[in-house]
Amino acid sequence: MGIQRIESVTYGIDESIDAVDECVRFFDDFGLFLVERTDDHAVFETRTGQTLCLDARPGPLLPPPVESGPTLREVVWGVDTREELVRLVAAAGKDREIRESADGVHHTVDETGFGVGLTLARPKPAPVTPRAANALGAVNRWNTPLEPIERVRPLRMCHVALNIPKPGKDEAVAFYTERLGFRPTDVVEPMGVFLQAPGDDDQHTMLLCHRPDKAGVNHIAYEVPGFDDVIEGGNYMIEHGWREARRLGRHTVGSNVFRFLHAPCGGRVEYAADMDRVDDSYETRVHETTPPHHIWALRTNRDQEASARS
Repeated sequence: MGIQRIESVTYGIDESIDAVDECVRFFDDFGLFLVERTDDHAVFETRTGQTLCLDARPGPLLPPPVESGPTLREVVWGVDTREELVRLVAAAGKDREIRESADGVHHTVDETGFGVGLTLARPKPAPVTPRAANALGAVNRWNTPLEPIERVRPLRMCHVALNIPKPGKDEAVAFYTERLGFRPTDVVEPMGVFLQAPGDDDQHTMLLCHRPDKAGVNHIAYEVPGFDDVIEGGNYMIEHGWREARRLGRHTVGSNVFRFLHAPCGGRVEYAADMDRVDDSYETRVHETTPPHHIWALRTNRDQEASARS
């Protein structure tokens, strides 16, 4: 089948112990599991075994950063079989160098300059029991009051969004569709292309966002079990001093509930829940104009008061 999921991501961060400490605190508060830490390096895991690496001194297998400051340097994709891995490595490397590291990851770059890795997927099971919900005629919870979620623990990285320059955008998309087997699920002509990996059933595993003249990390989304996790996870982050990047809402494309936070390693991270699942019968939708960003977003009376004052 091919690529199943994001296997790991690596950020290059500032070369100071304070910068490493700040990033470690952020992802610990966010709910990932710290599995390795030195003065210039840290590794976190999701519940399904994906890794997030923070490097103050990124190794020679990573390409130069596509933007200044802390940023995403590489996304490694997990492949289901060794035969598929060999095929994809050959396809990706037909006109560019590929180098294999000791851990079995094949490293190269995409058309924009982001690091791309290919390796065998190693998923861990993560049993999920969403909170039972009640509604008239559909009662699923009896005699069991809900308790607060003590700590939100993301299940997995579910998608990555990258900013790419508009010049060359078609070639940038083609690298992923023609070589790595992604398929477009929604093409928003003024804004970007939503792509699904062959082994994923999420509406998108990747988003390439067109920008007038610059490349950079946009965000990485982490799936959590439900709506409450999105809200309580965001609340916990704000209580611990982190900045929200966008109000709670539900996306139009993908339909997932979201909450974004600014990340000290670059870009943003997203708590996400209840994304559309689509199979091969889902036909690519082409949007000549950009749909609304969200179906709904949280509003308060203060929004109307501020609007009236302006």
